[in-house]
Amino acid sequence: MSVLSLQSVGHAYTPGEWLFQGLQFDLASGEHVAIQGTSGCGKSTLLNLMAGLEVPSHGEVWWRGQATSAWTAEQRRACRQSEMGFVFQAFHLLPHLSALQNVMVPCLLGGQSGPEASHAASELLNRLGMHKRLDAKPASLSGGEQQRVALARALVHQPQVVFADEPTGNLDTTTAASSLAMLIELCTAQNTSLVMVTHADEAARAMGRCLRLTPQGLV
Repeated sequence: MSVLSLQSVGHAYTPGEWLFQGLQFDLASGEHVAIQGTSGCGKSTLLNLMAGLEVPSHGEVWWRGQATSAWTAEQRRACRQSEMGFVFQAFHLLPHLSALQNVMVPCLLGGQSGPEASHAASELLNRLGMHKRLDAKPASLSGGEQQRVALARALVHQPQVVFADEPTGNLDTTTAASSLAMLIELCTAQNTSLVMVTHADEAARAMGRCLRLTPQGLV
């Protein structure tokens, strides 16, 4: 069974003006997929549909054999908190929390105790070379350090799938390559599937499969 499937998915914000139609897609457990396409083609919208943040105008998104259209708001929230991880171009770290506290958030939302969440977060941050920066607030971290915190936050609760939207877009070339390698390494170690939207051809080539989003489908 696929972790995630799209069946004839189409989406339009204005009736008759489709961003895309007829999307067919299956994501296997542990698979890494890059999605590319021209600006404005709907790549970020597609990630939102996959993650249940939006509902498609047509077709169905299936999550581990369940049609997400039938989910309640609570079921969507619970799935995102426990089975999904997210990495964004802008990092979206909470500015008033330390690096350690930012990474603890998914664990706490998932019901872990404070000590359990702290242990899991510090262990992963240590693995990413952040052992001396656990108490640092985001404003005092470099772009690369902020991205490592964001990667740890996305993976600390061992999700089924990580959705990454231009995760290296705000980083220089060297730091971007290093961050992408870390993301792939962590996902591989946890057998976590990875779906990444990217404009960077080099980043796309590092993934197991690369698809292009067009108005007519994923090719």
